[in-house]
Formats: sequence, structure tokens, C-alpha cells
Amino acid sequence: MISIVVISKDEPALDGTLAEVSAHAAALPGGAEVVVVDASAGRLDHVRRAHPGVRWIDWSPPPGVAVSIPHQRNAGVAAARGDVIVFTDAGCRPAEGWLERLVAPLLSGEEAVAAGVATSPDGDGLYDSRTLAAAEAAVHLPECPTINMAFRRAAFDDVGGFDERFQYGSDIDFSWRLVEAGHRIRSVPRAVVTHDWGSPTRQLRRGYRYGRARARLYRKHRRRLPRALRGDPMVFVYPLFLLGLPLTLRWRAYPLLLLVPAWRNRADGPLRVVADHLAFGLGVLREAWRR
Repeated sequence: MISIVVISKDEPALDGTLAEVSAHAAALPGGAEVVVVDASAGRLDHVRRAHPGVRWIDWSPPPGVAVSIPHQRNAGVAAARGDVIVFTDAGCRPAEGWLERLVAPLLSGEEAVAAGVATSPDGDGLYDSRTLAAAEAAVHLPECPTINMAFRRAAFDDVGGFDERFQYGSDIDFSWRLVEAGHRIRSVPRAVVTHDWGSPTRQLRRGYRYGRARARLYRKHRRRLPRALRGDPMVFVYPLFLLGLPLTLRWRAYPLLLLVPAWRNRADGPLRVVADHLAFGLGVLREAWRR
């Protein structure tokens, strides 16, 4: 059996996601179950009633836990009946052929982990072009989020599931540990879901949270730091730039250094990309200062 697990708290967009995901599950040869791990404390009961075919798990976070994403993911896998687990997020809308394409490498026995692509509905998201290009260029990915991911239960068990010490970034930590355990993440660029990433303000908040999460990731995976200098330079470049802002008092041209990344990202909206990167760098600094 294949189990599609969706975690949710207070996302009304879950309704549309379940309608389309359930249709994909029903169309798959052999079918698939849909499981929701809901932490809304009854606030989404109207969505629950609208989808009687979905297995619904009412879930309460442990005491003192504000962000329960990895806890819910572990609970979803524990409740799932399938050997193949598929994750997507509330608010995602799968494109035609999504589920069949995503699980094909697992059902054929070629791989134990696969990841599709998530883009904005209009294809004009902050990193849409970069995400698609990376997915199409690679047979296997070095990491992936869980917004569009499938894996065999045995792979999940190999790494002990999601690390519940993380608020954000538990999906990247999970994928890093899968790769370190010898599992390859098969890229499936034609398995697409769309997701509304929200307003520019929401994206800035997301960039800040991702920066904090990235700092935590490298604190846990210290052996990756030397490679990060070349493969993940944002973790260093933008925090250092922010630390150097007082230099503007002496060298007024210092902020013009941002013209370099603005030019490089001109196709994706240079101002919004640079703003997102600065929020990311601020998150890295905040996490480093907290420690």
C-alpha cells in the first residue's frame, strides 16, 4: 500500500489539497490511503467532514512545543499503513500525473527515495526557475524538502525518522541523513505540485526561519561545513555582509556589494531575491548569537 501523509495545523487550504490528492490516490493502480495529522484542535473539523474517505488523526503537540512539524511527520509515518510513504503539504495542488510519477522509481525497485518539484501556481515564484533547472539537471539530489517527497518505510527506519529537536529544517536534516545512510534521492522533475508561497512579507519571514534552521543544521552536521564554503555560500556570505554594515560609515560604497547578487539573480527579481537572502543571513546570525 501507498500512504499519502499531510500534516496540518490551521491551513484552510487543506480542503483543496485533500480533494486533489484523494483524486490522485483513487486513480493510482491499487489505490492509496490519505492520512492527515491535524494539530488544529478541532478548528478544521469542517474540512474533516468534507473528506470522509481521509483517515484523520487528531494530534496534540507535546508540552512546550510551539512548532511541531517533525513530531507530526513522525506520527504520520507511524500511523500510515503503507510501505511507501508520500509527503506533501497543506495548500499544495498536484499537477496531472503527480503521484504516479513520484512513486514510480520506488515501485520499480530502482530507488528508496524520490523527490518531485514544488512551484508557485503562476511559475513566477522566487526560486521556481532555479528549482526546476536543478531538478531537471540532476538524476539524484543532495537534499530535498518534504513538500513533494516519497520514501520507503525501510529508509525512514534506517535513519530513525525526523529529528524532533528541530522547529524548521527537519526535512533537510532528514534528507541529509538518508544520503549519509547510502540512500539516493531520485529527482522526478515531472512530479509537480504547486503552492502559493504567500506575500513578500511572508517570504521574508520564511527566509529568516530558514536561515536559523540552516545554522542549526550545520551545528549538527559539522562535517559538512568545509563543503558548505563552496556548495552553500549563503550561510557565510550574507551574515558576513550584515556584520560588515558598520563599514558603511567609512566606505559609503559598501552596500553596493549587493549589486553582485542582484545582477546574478536578475531573472528571478533581483530586489526580492536580495531581500530574501538578507533575511536568511539575519536568521543565521540570530541562531549563532543565541548559542
